[in-house]
Amino acid sequence: MTVRRPPLRVWVWTAVTLVVAAVAVLLWRTSDAAATSSTTASAPAVPDAAPAATVAEAWSSATGPAPRRVVEGGRVLITDEHGLAMVDAASGAEAWHYRRSNARLCDATAVDGVVVAVFRTTSRCNEAVALTAATGVRDWTRNVRYRTDVDLTSTDQVLLASSPTGIVTLDPTGNNTRWRYVAPTGCRLVGSDAGSTGVVVLQRCAGADTLQVTLFDAFGGNAVWSRDVVTDGDTARLAGVDRLVDVVVGDRVQVLSPTDGSVLTELPLPALPAGQDPGSEPLQQAGVGDVALLWARGTVYALDQASGLQRWSLPAVGLPAVGADGGTVTVPEAGAFVQRSLADGVEVGRSTTEDTLPAGGRTSVVGPVYVYATADEVLAYR
Repeated sequence: MTVRRPPLRVWVWTAVTLVVAAVAVLLWRTSDAAATSSTTASAPAVPDAAPAATVAEAWSSATGPAPRRVVEGGRVLITDEHGLAMVDAASGAEAWHYRRSNARLCDATAVDGVVVAVFRTTSRCNEAVALTAATGVRDWTRNVRYRTDVDLTSTDQVLLASSPTGIVTLDPTGNNTRWRYVAPTGCRLVGSDAGSTGVVVLQRCAGADTLQVTLFDAFGGNAVWSRDVVTDGDTARLAGVDRLVDVVVGDRVQVLSPTDGSVLTELPLPALPAGQDPGSEPLQQAGVGDVALLWARGTVYALDQASGLQRWSLPAVGLPAVGADGGTVTVPEAGAFVQRSLADGVEVGRSTTEDTLPAGGRTSVVGPVYVYATADEVLAYR
C-alpha cells in the first residue's frame, strides 16, 4: 500500500499558519490591550439623605498621584501607580477601574462627568484617556507629548496640563487641544492653575527681581492682564484662581482682581513652623456665588469677589464643601463637619466626629457621606 504524502504547498501553508499564530500570540501578550485591565459599572444612585449628626470614618485609601477633585458622577476617584478606580462613597468598594500594567500614571483629574488620565509608556507622558465617571465607559483617547512632571487640573469645560516649561489646555469632553503657552527663553513657570476666573500662570525669568502673574482667557488663550509681584526673596505660590486670583508671598496673601490684576487687599498669615518648606504647604481655593473660599495655614477665608475683603474667617482643618443650594458651606473643623451660612459664616448645623481629620484636605458631600481628600489619602465619614 502506498502512503500519499500531502503536497509541498500544504506543508508550506501549515508552517506559515503556525508562524502567524505564534506571532499573533506574542503580539497580544506584549500589546496595550493585553496589559489593560478595564471594567465598567451601572451609574450609581446617590441616596437623597443628609449626613448624620454623628459620623465616624467609614473607610480610607491611599491615593497618588493625588487628584485635586476626587468626587465626580456620584463616585470617588482613587489613583495608583498604574491607573485608577472609582469607588462607592459610602463603602469604598470598587465600582470600576482602568489600569495599565505596561504604563505608569502621570496624573488624573475629574471634571464635567469624566475622569481624564495621562499615562507614560515612553520617556514622556504620551497617552491620554477619558472615562465616563459614573460608569467607566471610555469616552475618548488621544496621543499627547507631556513632560513626566505634568500636572493636571480642571475646571468647568477646561482641562489644564502644566509643567515648568509651559501649559496646554484641552476640552475635557471633546479631547481637542484649545491652546498652548510656552515659557519664553530664560523663564520658567513656578505655578499655574485653572478656575472660574480663567487660566493663570506664575512665571519667573532669569535676572528679574519679580514674578509675573498672567491671566489668560480659558477658551481662547488671550492674555487678559499681566502684572509683576515683588517677592523680596520670599517664596511665592498660587493659592487659587476661583473668583479671585490669590498669590501667597511669604506670610501674606496678595488678593488680585480678576478684572485687571490690581491688588485688592493683602491678608496677613501666621508664620510657618520653623523648618517647614513654604513651597510644599497645602493651599486650597474654591469659588461659590460671588465668594472665593481660601484655606491657608489653618484658617478658611470667605473673600468678596468684588472687593477682595473678608466677609468672614474662622479656624478650619481644610477647604469647605459647597452646599447644593449654594447658600451654605460645610467646613471641616476640629471634631466636626460644620454647616455654615456662606453669607456670614454663622453655624446652621454640624456632624460631630471623634476621628482626627488630617490638615490641608478638600471636603465633598455625597449624600450622607463626607469625603475628605488630602495630597495622598482619601477618607470617608458617615
